[in-house]
Amino acid sequence: MVKTRSHLCAKMSSSSTTTAMSTSCRDHEDEIEWEMRPGGMLVQKRNDKDDGVPPLLNVRLRILYGVLRYEISVNSQATFGEVKKVLTSKTGLQIGDQKITYKEKERGNGEYLDRCGVKDRSKLILMEDPSSIERKYIEMRKNARIQTAFRAISDVSMEVDKLAEQVSVIEKSILNGVKVPEIQITTLIEMLMRQAIKLDNISAEGDVYAQKHLQGKRVQRCVETLDVLKISNPLIKPVVVAAKWETFDPPPTTSQ
Repeated sequence: MVKTRSHLCAKMSSSSTTTAMSTSCRDHEDEIEWEMRPGGMLVQKRNDKDDGVPPLLNVRLRILYGVLRYEISVNSQATFGEVKKVLTSKTGLQIGDQKITYKEKERGNGEYLDRCGVKDRSKLILMEDPSSIERKYIEMRKNARIQTAFRAISDVSMEVDKLAEQVSVIEKSILNGVKVPEIQITTLIEMLMRQAIKLDNISAEGDVYAQKHLQGKRVQRCVETLDVLKISNPLIKPVVVAAKWETFDPPPTTSQ
């Protein structure tokens, strides 16, 4: 009976201890507070009194980015996200495009430097996120296509300028009653249609497409004008100018 009571007491004591520890852990978790940094980053709220670290202590960090080397100075209690913010102005990489490794482990934006063991003169490795490299490559190819399309449309525009001047000359001639050779109108239409085909073969979007559409309208207006002139040109009657002959009176005769 004595052993049984002792055993029950020990078990109850162990259970009470476990319950107290669980309660203490839950209470500790409930005490954790979070704060929003100015940049919109959610991090665990610091308690500088418990850490015993002066809040204004700065550390110098050596940043390795490929063949490039940087040295920056930040607060020892800063986060890796804040380090990335400083590096943005130096490398041109946005925060979301950066990956920082310390002691062969990638660090999250919300992790603190001092809690990860970062000290003065510590070395951090900076890399560009692979997805960022892929996005830049796609953007570069897109820009190259846009530039190629823009140059092609610009070349067509210069040719259309020359052809439009010829259309204007023919139009003025016919309106003034001067007939032009039909082959001249036909050839000009064919040259304009070649430019229209070039425009159709240019792949364009956005602002470039608007330029392509504009040049296509110009070609269309020129062809329509020539089609009308081609009908009216044969109807022009040649102007016949009658020659005026001068008459001479015979010389006066003299009497003997």
